[in-house]
Amino acid sequence: MEKTASQADLGTGPRQSASREAGAGLTTGALARRLGVSPTTLRSWDRRYGIGPEVRGEGRHRRWTPRDVAVLEAMCRLTSAGVPPAEAARTASRGADDAVALADDAEAAPTGGARTRASGTLPLGDVRQECRGLARAAVRLDAPAVEQQLASAVDDHGIVVAWQEVMVPTLHAVGRKWASSGDRYVEVEHLLSWHVSSALRRCTRPLGTPGPAHAPGPVLLACVPGEQHSLPLEALNAGLCELGLPTRMFGGAVPAEALTAAVTRIGPAVVVLWAQTRSAASLPLAQHIAGAQWGVRGARGRPVVMLGGPGWLGRPGPGMLRPTSLKDALDVLTGLYSQGTPAGSQ
Repeated sequence: MEKTASQADLGTGPRQSASREAGAGLTTGALARRLGVSPTTLRSWDRRYGIGPEVRGEGRHRRWTPRDVAVLEAMCRLTSAGVPPAEAARTASRGADDAVALADDAEAAPTGGARTRASGTLPLGDVRQECRGLARAAVRLDAPAVEQQLASAVDDHGIVVAWQEVMVPTLHAVGRKWASSGDRYVEVEHLLSWHVSSALRRCTRPLGTPGPAHAPGPVLLACVPGEQHSLPLEALNAGLCELGLPTRMFGGAVPAEALTAAVTRIGPAVVVLWAQTRSAASLPLAQHIAGAQWGVRGARGRPVVMLGGPGWLGRPGPGMLRPTSLKDALDVLTGLYSQGTPAGSQ
């Protein structure tokens, strides 16, 4: 996939140079310039609050590791917001430890199914490392780093691998940490979800020109009424755009009447209905959409209905598609479109 200008710039500016420098261990002077504080302040924080470097060279020379840098960046943000220095130091240090634990959770998170042929070409160690880095950036609320890492994952590996092997494990890790920590990490989940959505939407490009009149209609993607979890649907939309297939994305919680109206107006080849929870999944609605018709008498069309999400598990839908993963959904839809006429007709 071709990089946009903004995506290409993310990995080539001063931030990347600073990361390389931090990886080797920053000197106190270099770190002070990066943070906009004096070297005396860093030494004072080290002496008073114990947030000094993990690595010390020969003599009195300090070398600040990436973890040290993360702690000091958090310290600066907190003190700038008016938090007392002692409390800011405790919070910043705890946040760095939480980032390590969350990254470990991301490494162990399941990817939701068997590895695909595409993901099999990606070393598992590389994927775990990307998840760890993404989790740490998310816990630090380091939006530029989150954006950079997500863009790199998509550019390097494509939508399927980036979603299944990087985004999903990290999102699951944040969700588990939130569930086990009371109200903590809600802000982390919100920030990470927003940037995942942004990364996926950057991959969606409308087709330049409409297809011929006899070409199959687009894939209509919608969450069922009451369902707001649209990220998996956004991943499918991005994957279809990557393959050059036409889509119409409606997002979360589409009312039944509006969904029916959209189907009859657009004449989609396929309608994907996403339900994250069993309470939201409505088989009568899916059956109603499967029976919707459009076109002139004698040449009416009907959509193929694809049921996506765990909410549909255990709910049979005769004649409806039930993919098991993002790659499975893309393979099925690609196969339907290769036949030329995926929609039913009467």
